[in-house]
Amino acid sequence: MYFAALLARTEDGWEASDTELLDNVETLSDLADLAREAAPEEDTVLVLIEQEDAWFGVVRIDGEEDPRIYVSDAAAAARSSYGEILLTDELLGREPGDDVPDLDALVDLDGTEDGEDEDTEEDDAEESGGASAEAVPHGPVGDAGVLDDLGVSEKELKALSTDAVTEIAEALGASEVLETVR
Repeated sequence: MYFAALLARTEDGWEASDTELLDNVETLSDLADLAREAAPEEDTVLVLIEQEDAWFGVVRIDGEEDPRIYVSDAAAAARSSYGEILLTDELLGREPGDDVPDLDALVDLDGTEDGEDEDTEEDDAEESGGASAEAVPHGPVGDAGVLDDLGVSEKELKALSTDAVTEIAEALGASEVLETVR
């Protein structure tokens, strides 16, 4: 079960809205645009995403700045459509396209050109394909200091597990507005 909410910080405090991310968002850029629309000015907007007992993510957008992202468990998030939006190449510390094997690494389809038998080629294909799966680490990735100035330290953020979105909202003083959209 997933839960996603936008929290926009305004002069009057936090305002919350829920969102059906999959209906409106396919990329991190789309998510940032959606968040910016939720803020009346260039206020701070947080996108809080949680998959029950598996992982949570925080995306912070401050005006036109690049989004700051924290994901509690990259490997768990990688198996989720919401998580795939957040797990950019930059966040995972790889160059764009690293998960795509280069043309020299591809093996011949018929297995007859270079005289190698098919078993060796299959082993080579498995070795070259396995690197991309290992590129997503187990555990947290991203900017763990994303909420420092809002009252949730890096240490506190990393210690959160179940019901993290509620705990973050409580620390921000936004639990009542979050409950209205839950």
